[in-house]
Amino acid sequence: MLRPYKILVVDDEPDLEPLMLQRMRRHIRKGRYTFVFAHNGVEALEVLNRDGGIDMVLSDINMPQMDGLTLLEQIPKVDPNIRSVIISAYGDMKNIRTAMNRGAFDFVTKPVDFKDLQITIERTLAHMQEWREALSYRDKLVSIQNELEVASRIQQSILPSEFPEDMRYQVYGNMEPARDVGGDFFDILDLDKGRMGLAIADVSDKGVPAALFMMSCRTLLKGVAIGLSEPGPVLAEVNQLLHEDNETFLFVTVLYAVYDPGSGEFTYASGGHDAPLLVRADGSAELLPLTDGIALGVVPDLDYRQHSVILQPGDTIVLYTDGVTEAQNMLGDAFEVEGLHRIFAGTLASITAREGTDSVFQTVRDFMGEAAQFDDITCLTLHRDK
Repeated sequence: MLRPYKILVVDDEPDLEPLMLQRMRRHIRKGRYTFVFAHNGVEALEVLNRDGGIDMVLSDINMPQMDGLTLLEQIPKVDPNIRSVIISAYGDMKNIRTAMNRGAFDFVTKPVDFKDLQITIERTLAHMQEWREALSYRDKLVSIQNELEVASRIQQSILPSEFPEDMRYQVYGNMEPARDVGGDFFDILDLDKGRMGLAIADVSDKGVPAALFMMSCRTLLKGVAIGLSEPGPVLAEVNQLLHEDNETFLFVTVLYAVYDPGSGEFTYASGGHDAPLLVRADGSAELLPLTDGIALGVVPDLDYRQHSVILQPGDTIVLYTDGVTEAQNMLGDAFEVEGLHRIFAGTLASITAREGTDSVFQTVRDFMGEAAQFDDITCLTLHRDK
């Protein structure tokens, strides 16, 4: 408390003011309290409206013009955070109950025992201070929540919302963060010679730090992919750049692929990310081989191997983060890769990329039921039509 607590004493007895000042003189000298006096409820309201710094009201009940019980009803209209203590005749439980129902925090009885009054004042002011701190935290939380909502909108705005339209293929992705902002992302890049870049990634942390690191990763990946044509060298360069400026010691798993619609060739490299799921036109499904790269941002000067597969008309590639495979239900069972296989088992070539992605999200939600979502869920699906 940088200033003394200001206490308004309301009582029509003229002897109370000098007595209060005399008995509380040590606390006044120490700068703990300062006192303001009024002789009835009307004067007290004038003081409260004039002086916005009142912390506590100590009021008698029986006074002319406006009694203490009526004053109690008016105080919250001036400032609902002021704490009030009533001075009541000993044994007057009816008025004490009425006072407490009207918002009094505590009461003392006449004749006033100043030692007891001191304890009551301290208890009341401590409660008031805790209440103010709680309100401050609430306001800060509201402010933080507003900022997180803005951050969430910014993050969602950088994820693709429009997807390529081509008679030869379809692509569709979605991401649902576990918190207001997440560490997953996916991206779709226009490359030279009509090729397309596909990226999906998962930052090691969650929340705001992960979201900031995610945005940095995405920017670097997009910039490097424009200059380098193969997925392996792209991941190697992004890894080097992340490691050079990684004060947070975060890392990111990434799967980056290049798709050539003309030949159907799908070439990918993995930096510690889950293997792509290939769903054939006849409904059979298999995980593509991992390329054994480690997460980006951990170790410098790494090479990343890549692997290629030719997609046939009707084939679908499903890229996902571990928020899908590690989603848990109320029993603690994980969705796992087998859950993905079950989604596409027996699927025919007519499935669209959007239907594939939507099926993943809906099936994972159904599997989780009422269980909390602990990780970001992201899925990116590529379907070859011709």
